[in-house]
Amino acid sequence: MTQNSRYRKRPNILITGTPGTGKTTTAAVLAEVTELRHINVGDFANEKNLTNGWDDTFDCYYINEDLLCDELENLMEEGGNIVDHHGCDFFPERWFDRVLVLQTDNSILYDRFTMRGYSDQKLASNTECEMFQVLLEEAKENYPEDIVVILRSDSLEDITKNVEKLTCWISNWSPVL
Repeated sequence: MTQNSRYRKRPNILITGTPGTGKTTTAAVLAEVTELRHINVGDFANEKNLTNGWDDTFDCYYINEDLLCDELENLMEEGGNIVDHHGCDFFPERWFDRVLVLQTDNSILYDRFTMRGYSDQKLASNTECEMFQVLLEEAKENYPEDIVVILRSDSLEDITKNVEKLTCWISNWSPVL
């Protein structure tokens, strides 16, 4: 547990992973079951106008990470958040009590990317990201080893199992005293 978790009554969880691994689905279901707040970073940044233009190559907004962190600070201090984003290296370590890295088989991801209509460049970039475990390495480099957890996310059954495990973890969580 992080030092700042002693001030929170509910834990903060980061769900990260390559696009298409089920972050938003997992976060939404977990939030519904546990009554924690789900923060989809892309949606939050767009709603709060925390972006710096459009990336034509990857068909998404550039998020202003400094403004985003400033905007999230009070919510994170309060606790009870599930943050859902494909990157994690710019979030303060003190914010999270658990960092989940969702991983999905590349053949499944490829099909998901194709169904989403990803460009060839975006498809290749995200497939390579998963293949080389870029986001797992990012999580390991930026958070204590004991809070980083890898979860398989190939199917709805996996998501259900993951939500059950996380619900149990949340119900047993207590702040540092």
